[in-house]
Amino acid sequence: MSRSKDRSAHGGLRGWGGVAGMAAACAVTAALTLLPLAHHSGGAAGADAPGGGAVTADRARAEECTEPEASLPASGADGPSIEKIKERGKLIAGVDQNSFRWGYRNPEARELEGFDIDLVRAIAKDVLGDPDAVIFRAIPTNQRIAALENDRVDVVVRTMTINCKRLEQVSFSTAYFQAGQQVLAPKGSTITGYDKSLKGRRVCSAEGSTAYEALERKSFGALYKDDFDGTERDRDLLTVPNQLDCLVRLQLGEVDAIVTDNALAAGQAAQDPAVELKGKAPFTTEYYGVATKKGADDLVARVNKVLVDYRAGGDNSPWMTSYRKWLSAGLPGIAGPPAPKYRGD
Repeated sequence: MSRSKDRSAHGGLRGWGGVAGMAAACAVTAALTLLPLAHHSGGAAGADAPGGGAVTADRARAEECTEPEASLPASGADGPSIEKIKERGKLIAGVDQNSFRWGYRNPEARELEGFDIDLVRAIAKDVLGDPDAVIFRAIPTNQRIAALENDRVDVVVRTMTINCKRLEQVSFSTAYFQAGQQVLAPKGSTITGYDKSLKGRRVCSAEGSTAYEALERKSFGALYKDDFDGTERDRDLLTVPNQLDCLVRLQLGEVDAIVTDNALAAGQAAQDPAVELKGKAPFTTEYYGVATKKGADDLVARVNKVLVDYRAGGDNSPWMTSYRKWLSAGLPGIAGPPAPKYRGD
């Protein structure tokens, strides 16, 4: 694609510098490959598939799905998935390294930080007794499920929305954050939100994201799908492998707006003061969960136990402490985490 042409047509780069420049640079890397961010001894996640009975039961549940946020009851018991992690001595976690305040590499400390990273460390501490006993693997948005299916990671903690469609492929913990889809666009744009102002506009979303699914359901006449999408001729302009690639496209003037989770968009607006959230509120309600391989019931139950402890303590809970540190500036007014829902409640 001719970026010089796009720059001249749209007035050059907007807000290109500081954290935004760092994030855009590593977005390209993360979108290309599953990248080990920290190398430790120990192999990849175990390759043994869970029992067929558990998979069959989960598939049946997904087909009858009416309340996807309902998960297995919390338990501290060990099982085959937990035993593999303990034998390895490391938890392998699929995370983002580009989402400011959620999962990103601090350019000064050169370490991963953010709300999701704090939760990964809490899981590692509970299972292995050490919050640093983690192998972080950066995965693009469109590879989250594949990373679990191919045993590259034990868990995905990467602003991943729980829904019925995904329950056909992976298992989820209870919800640890409530978010929703919203439009991000330049401050001076005439786009007013998820409405008719999107007609004829180029709107970017990540492949495999709930944002893309929302645009499929109702686009208001927006241009949101690449020609030759999913083929070798796909330009990855409007539908991109990694969500942060959309911010890069917006800064280059190659798209007019982004549809993404408001939680992620708030971080991007903090990175680039030239953009802002459009619309008074998100137009969907979604919940993030920790994803595991399909049928890894012991690991799901253990993560749910971690989340019980993580929510406990009211304003002094680990959840609220992490929220105040990372998210309160961009997403103020959240009083606490979503309440857990369990199957059979």
